[in-house]
Amino acid sequence: MESIIERIKQGKFWHFHGGIHPPQQKAITAENPIKQLSLPKQLILPLQQHIGRQGDLLVVVGDKVLKGQALTQSSNPMAVPVHAPTSGTISAIKKSVIAHPSGLSELCLFIDVDGEDTWRKREICQDFTKLSQQQIINKIADAGIAGMGGAGFPTHIKVNTKPNINFLIINAAECEPYITADDLLMCEQSTAIVDGIKILDQILTPAFILIGIEDNKPRAIKALQQATKHIEKIKVCVLPTKYPTGGEKQLIKILTGKEINSGTLPVSSGIVVQNVATCFAISDAVINDIPLIRRVVTLTGRALSKPQNVWALLGTPVSYLLEQTGFTNEISEKKSIAGSPQPSPPVIMGGPLMGFSILNEQVPVVKTSNCILAPSKAEMPSAFDNNSNEVDCIRCGQCSDVCPSQLLPQELQWSAKAKDHQQLNQLNLFDCIDCGACAYVCPSQIPLVQYYRIAKAEIRQQQQLDIKAEKAKARFEARKFRLGQEKIAREEKHKKAAAARKATMNEKSADGGTASSAVAAALARVKAKKAAQKIKNSNEPLASSNEVTDEKSQVKAAIARAKAKRLAKEKGTESPVANNKEQTKTPAVTNNKTQSNVVDDKKARIAAAVAKAKAKKASEKQSPVVENNVSSEQEQVTASENTTTEAKDKKARIAAAVAKAKAKLKVMDKAQQAPTTNNEKST
Repeated sequence: MESIIERIKQGKFWHFHGGIHPPQQKAITAENPIKQLSLPKQLILPLQQHIGRQGDLLVVVGDKVLKGQALTQSSNPMAVPVHAPTSGTISAIKKSVIAHPSGLSELCLFIDVDGEDTWRKREICQDFTKLSQQQIINKIADAGIAGMGGAGFPTHIKVNTKPNINFLIINAAECEPYITADDLLMCEQSTAIVDGIKILDQILTPAFILIGIEDNKPRAIKALQQATKHIEKIKVCVLPTKYPTGGEKQLIKILTGKEINSGTLPVSSGIVVQNVATCFAISDAVINDIPLIRRVVTLTGRALSKPQNVWALLGTPVSYLLEQTGFTNEISEKKSIAGSPQPSPPVIMGGPLMGFSILNEQVPVVKTSNCILAPSKAEMPSAFDNNSNEVDCIRCGQCSDVCPSQLLPQELQWSAKAKDHQQLNQLNLFDCIDCGACAYVCPSQIPLVQYYRIAKAEIRQQQQLDIKAEKAKARFEARKFRLGQEKIAREEKHKKAAAARKATMNEKSADGGTASSAVAAALARVKAKKAAQKIKNSNEPLASSNEVTDEKSQVKAAIARAKAKRLAKEKGTESPVANNKEQTKTPAVTNNKTQSNVVDDKKARIAAAVAKAKAKKASEKQSPVVENNVSSEQEQVTASENTTTEAKDKKARIAAAVAKAKAKLKVMDKAQQAPTTNNEKST
């Protein structure tokens, strides 16, 4: 470590691999002071302006908010809150286009500015040295500060790290062309920046603090040297201008000579890197209780009549910033030779190498926005050409020569086009810092960085899907295990209950018996009772049926006898009357008639008696079945025989009725024939 400090004191630094020297173009805005703009009519605040997760909403549509009021809260360590940049009313909460290369839409808060710029109540800290480490970290987290150098990593996580930090490196390089936001901030707010560095020193307690700044910023270098001249621990390191010196790993390499391995963070090597703009925001938050609601933005390019750096409220639409700096659409009325209108001038968020074109000027400024570039066609003709001039790779290897991360850009591009994510991971795609040096030197004009950005987005999306699938699988397995445990617990509970019941049943009572024997005896009695009742129910219908049949047979036989007796009596009374006149003449004939009637009457009585005997015989045949009906099998047989008996009994009754009817008809016929015979004989 001492050797590193000695080299720095001597002005000797290390070098990183690759790098380029593009035209600086910083003089366009470097000489003008930072301008304070008037309030826009509306602000658009994306809920997520950092790496991580968005916070939970604290407001609804229609709420009036004050300047500095928290609009979201952090429910996750990787969530950073956003605050109201000025006072106004929440007019909408909906998805809107954000600052992203793909033109994504995300949930945003729309604030209608009331123009009063009314602050919420603030608590000014007169002496931050009296605050504890945790109090400072909480203030940084509540202020919603994320890395303002471009990455947007939550600052409160970055500073809440393990002890034994060797180097705190302040990144003041600002190496990309056109951008002078940090340069002007260091010139005008060097004291506040140094206060922020002191606060970080109190939290991290590093052995040394190194401020890395390129030699193309003489005013900023002088301001920082003046602000830190009494602090022995801080070293202002003036570095040669080379792109991308401002890369985190590249700056560490230049200042300390250490290489940060792929997939690891600088903190694992005892190094923490913070941007100068982040230091200013930390100072504002801890000392003045001002959350991150504004930042310096460079508005540059030949398409602007008044290019300069401005203090822009977060959420300010790009269109409003362009209006304030005299953006002129020099091609809107011009026609090409073919007669078709020429394309509109491009607007780039960021620098010419790492920035991206925005298709909608309603895109808002966010915490990581440091530049809006509006170039002219003469200044950047490639930005106006909508048709891609990309040709096949000629394998010149220049992209590999200038890559500061020592990657293989051409192979990364081939794998990205083939969507071979496994190969991209093996080639360390995520070590790429999107500096654009490879695309800058490519003779085939291949937009290599665009391929890498798309591939990174696809891999991240697939990783999120894989994480969701793993979580779903874990939840399913946990549920399955829980249900299995519950089933086992239920079975054990039932076994214990059954054992307890069995033990209770087997306990002997005072009379020497057990509950189980008593229950068994009760069950036996119930079964016997049910069996007896069943036999009784099956026997009763058959006996009653036989009794009814017998009674009907007797009644019918009695009726038959009564009818025969009455018929004989009627015939007996008619004979003397009919034969009074001729009694003396035909005594023999009368005697014959009387004998005939008596015979017929006798036959009728015999037929009735026969019918009665048949019915009685049929009923007597069923008595053994009723007497022997005991078992369940015999019950079924008896039921079947009862059905047969009923059929036979019915036939017997029908036969008796037919016999009686025939006897009656014969008697009636003979009664009608008797007078006729007597008349004939008398004549």
